[in-house]
Amino acid sequence: MSSGDGKNRKLVLQLLGVAVAMFGFGVFVMPPLYVTFCEITGLNEAGIRRAEAAPVNTVGDRTVKIRFDANTNSALNWDFEPVARSLEIPVGEPAEAFYVAENLEGAEVAGMATFNVSPPVAARYFVKVECFCFSRQVLAGGERREMPVYFFVQPDLPDDIGEMTLSYTFFKNEDPSVAQATP
Repeated sequence: MSSGDGKNRKLVLQLLGVAVAMFGFGVFVMPPLYVTFCEITGLNEAGIRRAEAAPVNTVGDRTVKIRFDANTNSALNWDFEPVARSLEIPVGEPAEAFYVAENLEGAEVAGMATFNVSPPVAARYFVKVECFCFSRQVLAGGERREMPVYFFVQPDLPDDIGEMTLSYTFFKNEDPSVAQATP
């Protein structure tokens, strides 16, 4: 056996050791680190919360005030407003709110709504189960439509949050292939 064979064997063993260490790190160390990272940053929390079913129990008698806001982009000639400006809802129980949109044009027009929940930390606890904002809305000329949003507020909402605002803005949407993904 030449000295070159010994060096090659040593290199192969070192590379094999590195591969085993990398495999062990990926299988045993990374998953707990990833979970910890997600818990600290709140990353992936919104997707997880959307997938959860509505809770069946409330947390005591706690309620939260939800304010509703509606806006339209200047390119969309629609009237858009909430039916009620605010609701007091029990934390953890399913609730619904309604918005009304009216197309002021003489022809069919499509729109797509984006949403925002504030304060920003409250967005993690506000779960929309069904919403008009999940899909493109088409209104005939002069059509007026009531649009519901079904939601609940997670029971683990921090105690210092007693109010939140759900705000929508409708934009013109001329491309039927452009739509938000359903949660």
